[in-house]
Amino acid sequence: MATSLRRPSFSTCSSSPTDTDDEGVRGTCEDASICKRFAVSVGYWQDPYIQHLVRLSKERKAPEINRGYFARVHGVSQLIKAFLRKTECNCQILNLGAGMDTTFWRLKDEDLLPSKYFEIDFPMIVTRKLHSIKLKPLLSKPILDLHSEDTLQMDGHILDSTRYAIIGADLRDIPELEEKLKKCNMNTQLPTLLIAECVLVYMAPEQSTNLLKWAAKSFETAMFINYEQVNMDDRFGQIMIENLRRRQCDLAGVETCKSLESQKERLLSSGWESASAIDMMELYSKLPRAEVSRIESLEFLDEMELLEQLMQHYCLCWATKGGSELGLKEITY
Repeated sequence: MATSLRRPSFSTCSSSPTDTDDEGVRGTCEDASICKRFAVSVGYWQDPYIQHLVRLSKERKAPEINRGYFARVHGVSQLIKAFLRKTECNCQILNLGAGMDTTFWRLKDEDLLPSKYFEIDFPMIVTRKLHSIKLKPLLSKPILDLHSEDTLQMDGHILDSTRYAIIGADLRDIPELEEKLKKCNMNTQLPTLLIAECVLVYMAPEQSTNLLKWAAKSFETAMFINYEQVNMDDRFGQIMIENLRRRQCDLAGVETCKSLESQKERLLSSGWESASAIDMMELYSKLPRAEVSRIESLEFLDEMELLEQLMQHYCLCWATKGGSELGLKEITY
């Protein structure tokens, strides 16, 4: 349906058994968004957009959590910008399970937007984000400013504009995902960056493998960024799993999170040509010293050991396919 962004209509999202089953996973989107919002409010990094999408928690988050999110945001951002520079922004980005992420708006501010930026998440989450975009001029204006037509494709689960699209879809249903992306003018000939942050781990291994294989097969030149758990076989990892289970959230794909090697092997066996992985403690040690000094001065951290344990159980992985003329394999952290 073609409609104005200023006067969009939202269809009602009805519940199904799958909606109920996925409630715990959707809850992790809320948790991560609130943690990011809190870290921004303390001064870990700048994000003028997140306050328009996420409420500020009254409960303080622990310093190790804030530092962990800083490393995550910094690490993913560095890889995204490396891809954009290699392709000179003549590319597209697919943010899988994007939640309340604000990367599109922040890239626009840095004049680093790709040809088109896509976000995909559960329809219920997309409906909520669209509602915020509709109500907040700081979010809607950049989309409208970049739009080249008089009308905008929009309903309760989808918005399609010239440079930005947000789509309500289940990543486990590849035919539906592909159909909706093509309707929003996804271009398989463009170099494509796919991003998944704590997404694959909530899918059964065969489902995440199908997604990774689809991505490797669909685009001639591509890069995949995956941020999620690692080293989950030890006692600390088991405690993480038990804590999530108590909140009705099962890590269905945890068996692929045994080690950095198992993470890389999954990517390589799914059709990707090169794969790299780094745990977040190692990434933290590579952060610019001035930035580390700045964030460590924001809050006192009583137990460095707890930060190390936490960061050793998350990793940043990236894989490439094609793009030798662009130097995609040279991208590293």
